[in-house]
Amino acid sequence: MAKIKKTIRTIKVDADKCNGCRTCEVVCAAVHSLPKYSAINPATSRIHVITHRLNDIWLPVFAGEYTPAECNGRDKYVIDGKEYDECSFCRASCPSRNLFKDPDSGLPLKCDMCEGEERPLCVEWCLNEVLIYEEREEEVEESLEMDDLEVGLESLIEKYGNELVTNAFSRLSHKR
Repeated sequence: MAKIKKTIRTIKVDADKCNGCRTCEVVCAAVHSLPKYSAINPATSRIHVITHRLNDIWLPVFAGEYTPAECNGRDKYVIDGKEYDECSFCRASCPSRNLFKDPDSGLPLKCDMCEGEERPLCVEWCLNEVLIYEEREEEVEESLEMDDLEVGLESLIEKYGNELVTNAFSRLSHKR
């Protein structure tokens, strides 16, 4: 396979600065509403702030890749005397929880770094500089990546079966 240069966009989280304002969740939900900025439903946000208010712990977690399988990891972490399970910090949308799934369709959500914007808006609106946007060039092997449509269709097939999804797609394509 050929090597290509790719710009890697990441958001670094400095959890020590987070005060739990949740502005990142609100702005993410607004930018991903249809039409853009028409509604704010935090369940559609691609970032969620994991909290333990009594111990003043706030940790922003971004939606990552969809995984069709439940993980076997059930490890526990203790932070400042509070116990968290592994799922609390997981970025994946998976069958064992509803985090990072669209509340209406059940389709997995993934952070797209506010595609089309210069920088992710959660970073722009984070007044405490908890979220830090970084770009770097990397040489990677060229590969085929599943796009959002394929991930969504795969999720629907898993939920409803190939035959029902194929029939629905066929009916929809004949209407056009």
